[in-house]
Amino acid sequence: MPLAATGELIAAAAAARRAVPAFNIITLEHVEAVIAGAEHVDAPVVLQVSENAVKFRYGRLLPLARAAAEAAARAAVPVALHLDHVHSDGLLRQAPGAGFSSVMYDAARLPYEQNLAVTRAAADWAHAQGLWIEAELGQVGGKNGEPPPDPHAPGARTDPGQAAAFVADSGVDALAVAVGSTHAMTTRTAALDHGLLKRLSAALDVPLVLHGSSGLPDEELKAAVAGGIAKVNIGTALNVAMTGAIRQFLAAHPEAADSRRYLGVGREAMVRTVARLITVLGDGGEHSPVHES
Repeated sequence: MPLAATGELIAAAAAARRAVPAFNIITLEHVEAVIAGAEHVDAPVVLQVSENAVKFRYGRLLPLARAAAEAAARAAVPVALHLDHVHSDGLLRQAPGAGFSSVMYDAARLPYEQNLAVTRAAADWAHAQGLWIEAELGQVGGKNGEPPPDPHAPGARTDPGQAAAFVADSGVDALAVAVGSTHAMTTRTAALDHGLLKRLSAALDVPLVLHGSSGLPDEELKAAVAGGIAKVNIGTALNVAMTGAIRQFLAAHPEAADSRRYLGVGREAMVRTVARLITVLGDGGEHSPVHES
């Protein structure tokens, strides 16, 4: 089916008190696994390409984006493409021609006034191109190996009043909020500030986005959706599943040299992870969820 629009998927999910899962992709195996997992539970999904993933692919956006778009066109469920954690204006401007309907422009590292100014400019440009745009306020640490922020440090959590002003003044369509999660966690031990999430949900009239969700247990994810999160970013959970399955396979088959054998095992592990997490987030249709082994 044709590529879906991220904003439309999220608006429908928010209206139904659900969340759209947005999975970060790095390889073709990621693309295929996310779509297969979503098809298994009959749910829409977002494929995300981050600026870091583009850097890994020798700085070229189109090869991965074109592969994702082709796979999405053959999917049995709605699939949207989202350009994630964009810092570069040059990369931002490639989004419309590469099939993306949405972008997350990340200037959260900057002081508030600078974040607002560059995000406003990005939002104006994105809207002129028909793109839905997400921004971030607060500090969701853990990117590029950085340590998580001190939870008591200024700016480590998103302030509801400041967030309301930021959304109104920047014109963004969604806001990623810092409520206690951290990027790149390989253990599921994080806990969210649900009181703060409730206040943010009451203060803002745009969908809220949760980054760093791989470190959250199932009950925390469910509570986040119940508290107003409408888009959940998932990346590390896929990499943990893929890498673990490949390690196990190669340990049992040290003679293996055909990459299809271990990449296939890794891909199937990601399929199971995708299907299970979509079900946790409250989506999924007539099919039974796949349980991770």
